[in-house]
Amino acid sequence: MIGAALPAASILAAETETVEGWRLLVPASYDLLWSTVVLILIAVVFSKLVLPKFQAVLDERTEKIEGGLAQAATAQEEAAAAKAEYEQQLQDARTEAAKIREDARAEATAIVAESRAKATAEQARIAETAQRQIEAERQQAAVQLRADVGTLATELASKIVGESLADEARRSRVVERFLDELDAQTTATAGKGN
Repeated sequence: MIGAALPAASILAAETETVEGWRLLVPASYDLLWSTVVLILIAVVFSKLVLPKFQAVLDERTEKIEGGLAQAATAQEEAAAAKAEYEQQLQDARTEAAKIREDARAEATAIVAESRAKATAEQARIAETAQRQIEAERQQAAVQLRADVGTLATELASKIVGESLADEARRSRVVERFLDELDAQTTATAGKGN
């Protein structure tokens, strides 16, 4: 029990000491000494063990951040290059589209001109064919008319003269003379009308 009474006695002795004035704020010298020793020990342990780990973590984070910034800058440069390439391709595509449109317009103009030329040539060919056909039909009608007029003239002359014009040579002469006189009268009438 003597061991248990000793701490109790020291606690009673400490309670009976009274500290007054400004010494109340200043700790005892042994407290200062031991606090300084403990603080120095903690500072040495902290600077030797903990601070390097913190510094390594901070350095690693700094490297990651700088690496991320470098990657971001690289990505931004790549994006700018890709954008420039895209804009160049877009400009090339627009230029090519304009060229294609211009070529299409030129081709359309050429096709229209060619179609017009073909249509004009076809029109001229059709007109020429029609003119030839008209001329052929006119000649055919003239030949048919001559034959019909010749036959009628021969019959009429036979009735008027009273003799037969059965002889082919005689009949041809009469018909030719009659048609020549008829042409002369037609030409004279047309000349007076003008």
